Amino acid sequence: MVGFAFRGAAVVMLLALAYPGSAVPAAPAAETLPEPVRAPAAVVDAFHAALRKGDAEAALALVADDALVFEDGRVERTKAEYALHHAKADAAFSKAVSTKRLKRTGQATADVALIATETRTKGRFRNQDVDRIMVETMVLRRGPAGWRIVHIHWSSAMPSTE
Repeated sequence: MVGFAFRGAAVVMLLALAYPGSAVPAAPAAETLPEPVRAPAAVVDAFHAALRKGDAEAALALVADDALVFEDGRVERTKAEYALHHAKADAAFSKAVSTKRLKRTGQATADVALIATETRTKGRFRNQDVDRIMVETMVLRRGPAGWRIVHIHWSSAMPSTE
């Protein structure tokens, strides 16, 4: 039942983001987001900073054991599964390319937060040029250890030629 209540809160926040006036204006950094969103956004930033250093273990320390990760059309249903399958590759990728934040929005209640970020990623990884527009949704839950990431959804597309 706890999972249902958590998912319900996440759905409410996702719906709130879809309606005019409810989304937090885009911001270039966590420091400029409204106060309730700053701490969870800082966890998202720390997660990415660890990946950019190639430190998957430090990134994983910010992920809840029961996390759900959607990436590249696949699902990893726990932190352990993510650690086993994609975390090290995500760290290697993040270390190899440069990423520029384009927009960020967020919503937070006392114990659940949603951070949505758009970025442009460029560089070279595994002998291939990379130039992608990336979109990321992270849901975080506040617990005894502070904010932890409980859901990640990543997708990407080629930049528009317009």
